[in-house]
Amino acid sequence: MAEVALAPRNAFHGVIAVWAVSLVAALVLGFALPEDVRIGWLMIAFGAMVLLSFAVQLSYARPQGFIVRVSASLMGSLVLMGLVSAAFGISALVTAL
Repeated sequence: MAEVALAPRNAFHGVIAVWAVSLVAALVLGFALPEDVRIGWLMIAFGAMVLLSFAVQLSYARPQGFIVRVSASLMGSLVLMGLVSAAFGISALVTAL
């Protein structure tokens, strides 16, 4: 009797998970930190997203499309964190007026 081959897990769920973590991290840092140290901590958080994206994609143990998935994780994180950073920058400019 032949065994049924299980479908592999979808590795792009890890991409979306890294995006969600980066969005939450950017929002928490944006609200919790003062304006003068915020950008430095956002850069540190993005460095953590680099490590997290490698860890998540390595945990799937699928070499096909590894570079695409890691780069999609990092580009999405960069865009999300940049948009949150821009929103906090604009709000700081508006409150300064």
